[in-house]
Amino acid sequence: MTTIDQEKPARAADDAEGTESSESAESSEEIRTKAADDLFDKDDLPSPPGATGRLLRSLLHAGRGRVALGVVLLLLQQVAVQAGPLLVAYAIDRGVPAFREENYGPLIAVAVGYLICSAAAGGLQYAFLMVSARLNQDVLLDLRGRIFRHAQALSVDFHERYTSGRLISRSTTDVESLRELLSEGLQELIGVVLSFVSISAMLLWLDLGLGGVAVASFVPLYLLIRMYRRRVGVVFGARSTAVAAVIVKFAETLNGIRPVRAFRREKANDEAFAALNRRHELTNGDSLLEMARYVVCSRLVANTAVAGIVLWGAYRVASDTLALGVLAAAVLYLRRLYDPIDRLGMFLNSYQSAAASLEKVAGLLAQTPTVPEPASPQALPANDSEHPGRKVEFDGVRFAYRTGGEVLPRFDLSLAAGETVAVVGSTGAGKSTLAKLLARFYDPTEGRVLLDGTDLRSLAVPELRRGVVMVTQEAFLFSGTVAENIAIGRPEATREDIERAAKAIGAHDFITSLPDGYDTDVRKRGGRISAGQRQLVAFARALLADPAVLILDEATSSLDIPGERAVQHAMHTVLKGRTAVVIAHRLSTVEVADRVLVMERGRVVEDGTPAELIGGEGRFADLHRAWRDSLV
Repeated sequence: MTTIDQEKPARAADDAEGTESSESAESSEEIRTKAADDLFDKDDLPSPPGATGRLLRSLLHAGRGRVALGVVLLLLQQVAVQAGPLLVAYAIDRGVPAFREENYGPLIAVAVGYLICSAAAGGLQYAFLMVSARLNQDVLLDLRGRIFRHAQALSVDFHERYTSGRLISRSTTDVESLRELLSEGLQELIGVVLSFVSISAMLLWLDLGLGGVAVASFVPLYLLIRMYRRRVGVVFGARSTAVAAVIVKFAETLNGIRPVRAFRREKANDEAFAALNRRHELTNGDSLLEMARYVVCSRLVANTAVAGIVLWGAYRVASDTLALGVLAAAVLYLRRLYDPIDRLGMFLNSYQSAAASLEKVAGLLAQTPTVPEPASPQALPANDSEHPGRKVEFDGVRFAYRTGGEVLPRFDLSLAAGETVAVVGSTGAGKSTLAKLLARFYDPTEGRVLLDGTDLRSLAVPELRRGVVMVTQEAFLFSGTVAENIAIGRPEATREDIERAAKAIGAHDFITSLPDGYDTDVRKRGGRISAGQRQLVAFARALLADPAVLILDEATSSLDIPGERAVQHAMHTVLKGRTAVVIAHRLSTVEVADRVLVMERGRVVEDGTPAELIGGEGRFADLHRAWRDSLV
């Protein structure tokens, strides 16, 4: 049977595709590196200045009360924790001399005070963890919901450029980085800051000289932290991109497992995945190396400062210018002062990882739909329920994809209400692009698409989707029952309405033969039923929606001859009175049309009834004769 291939519109290259060259020109290592570089370089979306900070503030805004409560709890915990060395100093300088005089009260008071402080610190830590855990989950729930809702709101052209694997990475790996920051990092940061402030104040209060030396040691530590933060920020940005590239390649391979097996792509995919996995390994190694450098240098500074202070303090104790208890308390405070340095490095790791991830999420959320909702939406005029079709006009329309050349040069076209128009043409002629403009998956670069005189751009999306429905070649079904998939066209429909739609296009018999009939779970992507059956369910879904304009984009391509005939028979009834645009894959589909448009390079080169064009000498007549000969 002669067919006219479905047009494949020019579109942005998929992020997950790697560039391949022949092995005669390049080594396979170069090929793998080039594929990895393509995935690596195309990941990022631009993030407006300050978008990351605004996103974090908006996420924490609803829980600002919990944030304040958490800070107060940590502050009280620090008071309880930092009281310990003071109690030790009191025990050495006051309790021990009193004990020698058989006065046990001071030591007993110190012991009781130490137990109370320990219990208070533990209780306050528990309360903080309860508050922060609830805050963390609320923030993550909010962020995942934002990503999911925003991804659905973005236009079709965005999803043709930005793969689903990267969206999955944004809502899983990147959100997980934020979870680590909120659950552990913020506690570490607040704890370290409070420790520095309180311990520095205590040291200065105990002895101005010792405290001054300790505070002076913060200068090299600050410079070290600043350098580490700058270096590790670059590393974590690269790591986030590497993780996304691995997920994209994994998801792409599994989604295309049939062609992978059919064309023996396993080895090539293994090599490409190994290159991406190696990049991931290297970026992880870089982050660990930076952490190791920071820990070694920070401990060197801290240990040098402690050794110097202890030696100077011991000299002062020996010369009776410093009390032994004060030195003991100072040493304990010094250890507590420098111990958080390692934890601060862990916080900076969490912070930089979360910052890199948040920047990518902010870049995603900053994307705006190229097909936006109108500021002042209009309503379509009421139409006759007996003749629900609406007039369609393309007024001075021109269209070009963002990453390609012009697909539709400037043209005008009018479709009468209730008219069924078949659109045929070679690959790249502009058939599917015309249909997508009518469904407002895209807006024209110039001109207007009108529905009963109303510009599609002035219609609210729900109003437009009620008026125009498109059935594509994909026939995508969601996990769930057959009835649920049909009811997507009209969620409030009754079971009787669903069955009536299925009978109208000839799907009722095969549905009732399934194990649970209309309640059969079709599973992921409708994998439980055949491609032709999925297409019939998609037809029933569209017909149940009862649109004024129905677009069939290669919608019968998956049907066998009996199935196609059944659908064509049903279409004579269900399309009556409606405006229909049928992108023809098989010339037999044209039989249902009142009018045929032949497109070539974005222009309508032939326009007439099927009989007029068949009787002429144009391109459609040649195709029809070839099709008739193939039937013989």
